[in-house]
Amino acid sequence: MIYVVCILLAAAVVALALDKWKRRREIQLLGDYVRRLVAGHLDFDIRDNAEGGVSILKNELYKLASRLSEQAASLQADKEGLSNAIADISHQLKTPLTTAMMMAELVGDANLPPERRQEFMEHLRTALLRMEWLVIALLKMAKLDSGTVAFRMKEVPVGELLTSALEPLQILLELRGQTVSCGGAAPLALRCDPEWTREALTNVLKNASEHSPDGGEIHVSYGENPLYGWVSVTDSGPGIEKADLPRVFERFYASNEKGGIGIGLAMSRSILRGQGGDLEAASPEGAGATFTFKFYK
Repeated sequence: MIYVVCILLAAAVVALALDKWKRRREIQLLGDYVRRLVAGHLDFDIRDNAEGGVSILKNELYKLASRLSEQAASLQADKEGLSNAIADISHQLKTPLTTAMMMAELVGDANLPPERRQEFMEHLRTALLRMEWLVIALLKMAKLDSGTVAFRMKEVPVGELLTSALEPLQILLELRGQTVSCGGAAPLALRCDPEWTREALTNVLKNASEHSPDGGEIHVSYGENPLYGWVSVTDSGPGIEKADLPRVFERFYASNEKGGIGIGLAMSRSILRGQGGDLEAASPEGAGATFTFKFYK
């Protein structure tokens, strides 16, 4: 009997020793995993379907590694996006800056005739205004991207929105002899932030003017259905090439036809999406481009 008890005790001691060794080994492995995490090596899988505290800890470490890997990928994408944005901004500023420097140098010529001086001064002013608009637009885009814009939503008559959006474009439209026609089935009020929505509408209307010929017409229509209220802006230009259509809302995207669509359309879509709406583009063959604002109910 004593012999049997001794064997059982010995077995228990051996089992405890093995269990202690096993746990120590698992803890050492967990330590290695943690050191790999700290060093930035996230490509390992230590998930464990067994029961017990160590297995739970392994699974939690795996979840942590997965989250860190996702964050690292997101940070890399942000870094690449920032690098591309800086390159795009530099490219956009380069042309008006070069023009401004050249005009400033020409204006400094004491022998320059007054009429030529006036012409160069106008070119200089145009280049400076272009740079000012671009800087302001980029600051607004930065606010939209960061999510710090507090949209103040309220019901606004669509006629009021269109009137305020067209106001900054009156001189441009008159100089080019362009007309804007508006029509809708019934009076319509849209729930939106009036200031930001006016900005979006002005950008799209300006784009319509730039892509319409002198003496052309821009048609604005509006209406609603059970899902959303909408406003469409159609220009009388050649339309958008099929290859360019999916990319018209990309920042600084340059089309083959016009050389540059700029940042206005990208900002307008960001404004609409920030309010829970959307902005879509269409260009039927043989017709001008149509941009449709959707204000979801």
